[in-house]
Amino acid sequence: MGITSYVHESKTVVAPEKMFKALIIDSHNLIPKIAPQGIKNIVFIEGDGSVGSIKQTNFADGGHLKWMKHRIDAIDSEKLYCKYTLIESEPSFEKVERVVYEVKFEASAEGGCVCKMSSEYHCKEDVELEEEEIKKGKDKALGLFKVVEEHLIANPNY
Repeated sequence: MGITSYVHESKTVVAPEKMFKALIIDSHNLIPKIAPQGIKNIVFIEGDGSVGSIKQTNFADGGHLKWMKHRIDAIDSEKLYCKYTLIESEPSFEKVERVVYEVKFEASAEGGCVCKMSSEYHCKEDVELEEEEIKKGKDKALGLFKVVEEHLIANPNY
């Protein structure tokens, strides 16, 4: 089994605490409200959002994926850090067994924050991922980041 790693940083004018709350702590409530065209709902099927919890994202009809399950491996609200693993999806991924994500929000010297995200794609035996396949997932994540950012800018009291 091979591992393909990817690191990305995104900057925003939104404070790190607000981005962490919106994208990590309260994502199951916020994201389906602001992106209903893509995400039907997000539910905890095990736990309450603490370490070991499993969260299922159910996608809107007509998309490639029906749902994905993520397990929360580590979460630190003071350090604005989360580690979670994509463990299952429908349909199943043909090339990937799991994806491990680490996300950290840090204050930026210019104001706002920098979101540092790393992804480890654990591929099935004798499989290699193409750069284009990783780019598709990255583009969707960045799109969601931008939707949340725009919502927080438009709703500063969130």
